[in-house]
Amino acid sequence: MSTFKTPIGRASVVAMPQDFVSTDTAALASHMGRCASARSRFFSVHAVAESARSLLFSRMVTAILIAAVLAGATALV
Repeated sequence: MSTFKTPIGRASVVAMPQDFVSTDTAALASHMGRCASARSRFFSVHAVAESARSLLFSRMVTAILIAAVLAGATALV
Protein backbone atom coordinates (compact mmCIF):
# COMPACT_ATOMS: atom_id res chain seq x y z
CA MET A 1 0.00 0.00 0.00
CA SER A 2 1.37 3.40 -0.93
CA THR A 3 0.84 6.79 0.64
CA PHE A 4 0.87 10.26 -0.83
CA LYS A 5 1.16 13.73 0.64
CA THR A 6 -1.99 15.87 0.83
CA PRO A 7 -2.33 19.47 2.08
CA ILE A 8 -3.64 18.17 5.42
CA GLY A 9 -1.38 15.19 5.88
CA ARG A 10 -0.72 11.72 4.56
CA ALA A 11 -3.41 9.57 2.98
CA SER A 12 -3.23 5.95 1.94
CA VAL A 13 -4.30 4.76 -1.46
CA VAL A 14 -7.16 2.30 -1.17
CA ALA A 15 -7.23 -0.59 -3.62
CA MET A 16 -9.92 0.09 -6.21
CA PRO A 17 -11.57 -2.56 -8.36
CA GLN A 18 -9.88 -2.63 -11.73
CA ASP A 19 -12.80 -3.94 -13.78
CA PHE A 20 -14.99 -0.86 -14.13
CA VAL A 21 -16.47 -1.91 -17.48
CA SER A 22 -18.12 -5.12 -16.30
CA THR A 23 -19.57 -3.46 -13.18
CA ASP A 24 -20.91 -0.56 -15.26
CA THR A 25 -22.36 -2.97 -17.78
CA ALA A 26 -24.05 -4.98 -15.04
CA ALA A 27 -25.49 -1.81 -13.49
CA LEU A 28 -26.75 -0.64 -16.88
CA ALA A 29 -28.34 -4.02 -17.58
CA SER A 30 -30.04 -3.94 -14.19
CA HIS A 31 -31.33 -0.41 -14.84
CA MET A 32 -32.62 -1.32 -18.28
CA GLY A 33 -34.40 -4.36 -16.82
CA ARG A 34 -36.11 -2.19 -14.18
CA CYS A 35 -37.13 0.35 -16.85
CA ALA A 36 -38.58 -2.37 -19.07
CA SER A 37 -40.58 -3.86 -16.20
CA ALA A 38 -41.84 -0.42 -15.14
CA ARG A 39 -43.31 0.25 -18.59
CA SER A 40 -47.08 0.15 -18.41
CA ARG A 41 -49.53 0.10 -21.28
CA PHE A 42 -49.85 3.89 -20.96
CA PHE A 43 -46.10 4.52 -21.20
CA SER A 44 -46.28 6.18 -24.62
CA VAL A 45 -49.17 8.42 -23.49
CA HIS A 46 -47.18 9.43 -20.43
CA ALA A 47 -44.07 10.15 -22.52
CA VAL A 48 -46.02 12.36 -24.95
CA ALA A 49 -47.72 14.21 -22.07
CA GLU A 50 -44.39 14.80 -20.36
CA SER A 51 -42.84 16.15 -23.58
CA ALA A 52 -45.81 18.46 -24.20
CA ARG A 53 -45.71 19.71 -20.61
CA SER A 54 -42.01 20.55 -20.80
CA LEU A 55 -42.51 22.36 -24.10
CA LEU A 56 -45.53 24.34 -22.91
CA PHE A 57 -44.02 25.17 -19.52
CA SER A 58 -40.89 26.64 -21.07
CA ARG A 59 -43.03 28.83 -23.33
CA MET A 60 -45.29 29.81 -20.45
CA VAL A 61 -42.38 31.08 -18.37
CA THR A 62 -41.12 33.12 -21.33
CA ALA A 63 -44.59 34.59 -21.92
CA ILE A 64 -44.93 35.55 -18.25
CA LEU A 65 -41.52 37.23 -18.26
CA ILE A 66 -42.35 39.20 -21.41
CA ALA A 67 -45.71 40.24 -19.93
CA ALA A 68 -43.98 41.39 -16.73
CA VAL A 69 -41.45 43.46 -18.67
CA LEU A 70 -44.20 45.03 -20.78
CA ALA A 71 -46.30 45.79 -17.69
CA GLY A 72 -43.28 47.41 -16.05
CA ALA A 73 -42.54 49.44 -19.17
CA THR A 74 -46.14 50.68 -19.44
CA ALA A 75 -46.13 51.62 -15.75
CA LEU A 76 -43.14 53.87 -16.35
CA VAL A 77 -44.83 55.71 -19.24
